[in-house]
Amino acid sequence: MAAPKKGRSAGAQSRPGRSLALILIAIAALTGGMFASGHTTPRLGIDLAGGTSITLTAVNEPGQPNAINKTNMDTAVEIMNRRVNGLGVSETEVQTQGDRNIIVNIPRGTNSKEARAQVGTTAKLYFRPVIQRDVSGTGASTTPSASPSTGSGAGSGASPSPSSSAKANGKQKATSGSASPTASATSQGRAVTDALKAGSPSPSAAGSASAKTSAKPSAKAPGGASPSASGAPADAAGKLQAQYAALDCSKPEQRATAGKGAKPGEPTVACGKDGKVWTKFLLGPVAVDGTEVNKAQAAYDTQSAAGWQVQMTFNSSGTKKFADITSQLARKTTPQNEFAIVLDDEVVSHPYVQTPITGGNAEISGSFSQQDAQSLANMLSYGALPLTFKESSVTTVTAALGGEQLQAGLVAGAIGLALVVIYLVVYYRGLSVIAVASLMVSASLTYVIMALLGPTIHFALNLPAVCGAIVAIGITADSFIVYFERVRDEIREGRSLRPAVERAWPRARRTILVSDFVSFLAAAVLFIVTVGKVQGFAFTLGLTTLLDVVVVFLFTKPLLTLLARRKFYASGHRWSGLDPKRLGAKPPLRRTRRPSAPVETKEA
Repeated sequence: MAAPKKGRSAGAQSRPGRSLALILIAIAALTGGMFASGHTTPRLGIDLAGGTSITLTAVNEPGQPNAINKTNMDTAVEIMNRRVNGLGVSETEVQTQGDRNIIVNIPRGTNSKEARAQVGTTAKLYFRPVIQRDVSGTGASTTPSASPSTGSGAGSGASPSPSSSAKANGKQKATSGSASPTASATSQGRAVTDALKAGSPSPSAAGSASAKTSAKPSAKAPGGASPSASGAPADAAGKLQAQYAALDCSKPEQRATAGKGAKPGEPTVACGKDGKVWTKFLLGPVAVDGTEVNKAQAAYDTQSAAGWQVQMTFNSSGTKKFADITSQLARKTTPQNEFAIVLDDEVVSHPYVQTPITGGNAEISGSFSQQDAQSLANMLSYGALPLTFKESSVTTVTAALGGEQLQAGLVAGAIGLALVVIYLVVYYRGLSVIAVASLMVSASLTYVIMALLGPTIHFALNLPAVCGAIVAIGITADSFIVYFERVRDEIREGRSLRPAVERAWPRARRTILVSDFVSFLAAAVLFIVTVGKVQGFAFTLGLTTLLDVVVVFLFTKPLLTLLARRKFYASGHRWSGLDPKRLGAKPPLRRTRRPSAPVETKEA
């Protein structure tokens, strides 16, 4: 067993250059990647770079006085988090404050406009059949003479072209439809009037939200009356038609109030944007609730090369409702063969249906860009919040204030690093060269990796993260000190430097690994159980702890092995930090102690 040990020791001593070359190549590669990506500085958080802080307050919906509870608030936070971070650690923070407030912090450098729009979109997501639509600001309907190929568009957050369509199960393409799109204005008007009087789309209009109504046109409407008995009073229908006629979606003040307060079982008006043109909609009662969408994702159609599309999957109840409504819509003419996807009372998309979709899987296709498809999929996936929220306050953190905090953090870090270096120079003298070089390597790796994590996982450096990096200076220096003291202990026992370096390493290695494991475990637990900025501290502490292990194993130990062959260190120069006399080594006592045992044995 002794021979292999010697072989391994000699091999370890003869290959320190490989470890040094490996870590230097890694630093060079990471640095090259940083410059190639164009992100040469770490992404800063809201408290350092400035940004926007939004306070959202939960509001009880009519008939649901107990909707504001911890479960629903936690669900809302999770959905909002996935929304703003679906735009991966991202510095955009979403967390509860008290029992009914949610705080959203959007840092500068993030697409704050889009993130704010995603967070502000806090109403329910609904699928409603389209009864009528017109280009906003004009009195004449654009739809009676429109062809099926112009039967779709998208609102804010998604802008598919008017050629968007629905496909069944991702296989069956939408066709031009069996119904002719050239219905007269008179029949169009009758269909609209009948739909409004029924309280739900009549057989001559769009389908009802109720599964029974869609299967049997004579079944009761959501209001409780049959279509013939009028589920909505005639004056209410007339009032809604008048409201629709007067609606001008090109005016922001009218868009802000369009459809507000409408109940799911009632027809309503809404606005949507087709490209750069605002469109107003007259919509039937809710056919499918957004909560019944299991999954939505953007995907590229590689089979037919039709471009980007949005794929939806419904749960069991949603599958049945969607099959009922699309079966009815497929028999209608434009625009009443369309269903509107309504989020926050705004139509984000209105694809048309030409064939029933009965399998619970649907695709919305058209001239989507990747961003449009992903944005619509994001809304479909996370649009149905369990509560309604309103913006209570919006505040802006200036970059100047963030700059002051960053400067204070950097000054604190520089002071801490300077004190550590002074201590190492005074106490360890020549060994401090190894320690300072190791600290520089660790700092370089930390900086480059943080710069690369910004564009990759949206990691942002906040003030607690800076504190974590400062604490890491002490953890890294502690590893060097453990190893140096083990080496000095071996020299005190009378060994020369090269054997001392190798014999000290196994014991120092165990101590360093245990210490770093405890630090990493604490960082991991802190990251899991906390929220917000504290996670930045935990993430940085865990990252620097892992880098400490890498630096000690691949740089500090190999560098000390190489320097132990130099005369300055090997001879125990008084400024090397390894002077046997200064360390109190007493080799003569060790030599006189060894022959005493045989002499005593001989006398015995």
